[in-house]
Amino acid sequence: MYEQPTPQPPMKHKGNSLGYFLMGLFGVMVGALLVWFIVGPKPQTDSATTPSNVTTQQVATDVTTDATDAVGKVSKAVVGITNIQKVADFWSQQTGEQEAGSGSGVIYKIEDGKAFIVTNYHVIENAERLEVTLDEGSKREAELLGGDMWTDLAVIAIDAKDITTVAQFGDSDSLKQGEPVLAIGNPLGLDFYGSVTQGVVSGVDRTMPIDFNKDGIADWEQEVLQTDAAINPGNSGGALVNIKGDVIGINSMKIAVAKVEGLGFAIPINAAIPIIEELEQRGEVQRPVLGVSLTDLTNVPAFYQQQTLQIPKEITTGVVITDIVRGSAAAEAGAKQYDVIVEMDGEKIESASDLRKHLYNKKKIGDELTMKVYRQGKLVELQAKLVDDKTL
Repeated sequence: MYEQPTPQPPMKHKGNSLGYFLMGLFGVMVGALLVWFIVGPKPQTDSATTPSNVTTQQVATDVTTDATDAVGKVSKAVVGITNIQKVADFWSQQTGEQEAGSGSGVIYKIEDGKAFIVTNYHVIENAERLEVTLDEGSKREAELLGGDMWTDLAVIAIDAKDITTVAQFGDSDSLKQGEPVLAIGNPLGLDFYGSVTQGVVSGVDRTMPIDFNKDGIADWEQEVLQTDAAINPGNSGGALVNIKGDVIGINSMKIAVAKVEGLGFAIPINAAIPIIEELEQRGEVQRPVLGVSLTDLTNVPAFYQQQTLQIPKEITTGVVITDIVRGSAAAEAGAKQYDVIVEMDGEKIESASDLRKHLYNKKKIGDELTMKVYRQGKLVELQAKLVDDKTL
């Protein structure tokens, strides 16, 4: 019997999927080749293939501001000052000279063939010779005309040949807090000659205690301007100028204490001008004196305040006369040892610094002075006629 074959299921064509894949891949390759031909290869950027005639372009910008104008106006009038002192060689028993320090100065006047320069007293102190370095690098011997320890000012003079720039003094009384200022000088020596730093007026009518004999007691209160313009050793005696290039202060000091930054000080030019003029004319500042030795009442132990001075308990400040020069203004006025000065011309006197400020800033030689003193517990009024220290 014939047996009919069993029908088989249709077979799947694996070759069809592979064909579709190959056709798609071929299309992608053809498209990529067409894009490459149309766009073209990117140019080589390797420096080795860069044409030698291609140069880097630079733009020269002439920047002019009020600050640059101010510096241009006064910078050539700020000079370097070198303090040269004698030194002894222990082994050869010979003396020689060496640089003891350097600072800055400001040319403020040319007259009779001389250029006059103001600087700090501590810049020229104990100098055997002074040497001035001008802005173009030349050096000239300087003559010391005078110096004043109390105000830290000095005046020197050099030959004025070829010097054409003179600083102009401004008005320090018109300064405002926040006003921009520039400090010009030679920080850390002549290697940084003519450095400029910028800041603002941080404070006016400031005072700084000065201890000349290093005994821990302030001998004087220096009137200063406060600025945050960087002032460093070597800047001393340089110019603090306003945005117009006028000198409004003579750089003097900074507070160099850990964690303290931006505290620089300059002598206000309005306070400096009378001292400069007197140093130039006389070589010194003539001041009235009382002819006494002093100590602050606050330095006297409470026991001696009560037993020796017999000062009332409510009096806590004043100045004790510890010694009197014979024939002095104080002696002629009837002052006695252990008198405690508490008032001068109606102004309260709390310390020796207050007393000196009153004498030096408000009185002249020959003036009358009214003093109130405590003597053995009683308030006594004295009248003194002030004299020059040369008469003592």
